[in-house]
Amino acid sequence: MVFACGLSSYETALFHLSNHAFFKALLFLSAGSVIHAINDEQDIRKMGGLKNLLPFSYAAILIGSLALTGFPFLAGFFSKESILELAYAKYNIMGWFAYTLGTLAAFFTAFYSIRLLFLVFLANPNGNRTTIVNAHEGSLEIFIPLFILSFFSMFIGYLTKEFFIGFGTDYWIFSIFVLPNNYSLIDIEFISVFYQQLPFIISILGITLAYLLYANYLPEFLNVKKNSTFIKIYYFFNRRWFFDKIYNHVFSQFLLMLSYNIAYKKVDRGLLEYVGPFHLVNFITDKLYIVKQLQVGSIEKKFIQYFYRSVLHFYIFFCYKCLLKY
Repeated sequence: MVFACGLSSYETALFHLSNHAFFKALLFLSAGSVIHAINDEQDIRKMGGLKNLLPFSYAAILIGSLALTGFPFLAGFFSKESILELAYAKYNIMGWFAYTLGTLAAFFTAFYSIRLLFLVFLANPNGNRTTIVNAHEGSLEIFIPLFILSFFSMFIGYLTKEFFIGFGTDYWIFSIFVLPNNYSLIDIEFISVFYQQLPFIISILGITLAYLLYANYLPEFLNVKKNSTFIKIYYFFNRRWFFDKIYNHVFSQFLLMLSYNIAYKKVDRGLLEYVGPFHLVNFITDKLYIVKQLQVGSIEKKFIQYFYRSVLHFYIFFCYKCLLKY
């Protein structure tokens, strides 16, 4: 959706938002159905072998996953393909770069979606025997939303494409304005068929690779994951390229220390307290001390000292005013 907005095709972003709402909601609710069916277990490594025990939940997640990967003629296919074709149809380096990144994202989306399906439904059971044996489909309240979302995840893209991004559609009237030089929905009809089909081909490769790795070469895949070099690479990516660590140490900590030493210690605890509560307390304390000295028995002496001091202050103030006047 943000990808499409970056291409100045807001109607395509909303088209994908509409499609995405159905198949993503289907995936979330299907996951809840599976969790409910196996005694609230949420670790997919403790599942497996649920295809025959939960056939409806399996079908729902299969439809949602294929729609998410952009499988032909499902909801995600129409909007995801349009967005990638829009990127290529810019016919410049940045557009082709965005197209490449989007195609790679399609590959990884297909990979992890099939990985989920395999580990939860197709692999050998890995969970508690009692939990697996007692797995059951949910009630009618779970069945109905999943059925409705499954239906729309298959057909909503086809049914609404012409409304959202059809040539000459006035669905948005004037609520969305796109400059003519940024309108590329016409251009996508004339790009090479190869680049139109490439994201689908890459997605199929992701699906195939995930199935082969987890169905036939899982022990070898696990050995690769145990390799020290792979662990370092995994650690690097798992820590988000250390971007957060660098940002926190270089920028966040510096700004926090700067705000603590200046804004807090110098301003809040320094200047503001000095001219505010501390100054007021010291002023009152000094005046009360003078009043206290008048009550120690030598009233005349203290009063005379205070009187002469006040007269002297008044005289100095009067001279200062006169100097300012003349």
